[in-house]
Amino acid sequence: MTRALILLAHGSSDAHWRAPFEALEAALKKRLNTPLALAYMEISEPSLETTAAALAEQGVKQAEILPLFFAAGRHLRKDVPAQVAALNAAYDTSNAGLTLTLLPPVGQHPAFIDALATAITEQAER
Repeated sequence: MTRALILLAHGSSDAHWRAPFEALEAALKKRLNTPLALAYMEISEPSLETTAAALAEQGVKQAEILPLFFAAGRHLRKDVPAQVAALNAAYDTSNAGLTLTLLPPVGQHPAFIDALATAITEQAER
């Protein structure tokens, strides 16, 4: 395995808050051929650092990070890019060979807008 996708959520101290993200991860693993992992930006485990380390140990060389955010606020403009830069520097120094790439937030993808419109329509019809 040389490529993987990391789903990145914000994080919360409330374990119930994490449940939908864990269910999403499980559902996507069944539907996608790409190795997939879930990580949290802060507060929750596994952290982005923990997930990246696990992927590096599995021999992953390239991992794209898909933020499960509607838009790019301060976290996605500053905090997460700083985390990714630090991790890339550490993996480059350690010769682990893992490179992380931050993707735009899922909320900016046209397919997400279509899916949300479908969900809104279905809710309205109930």
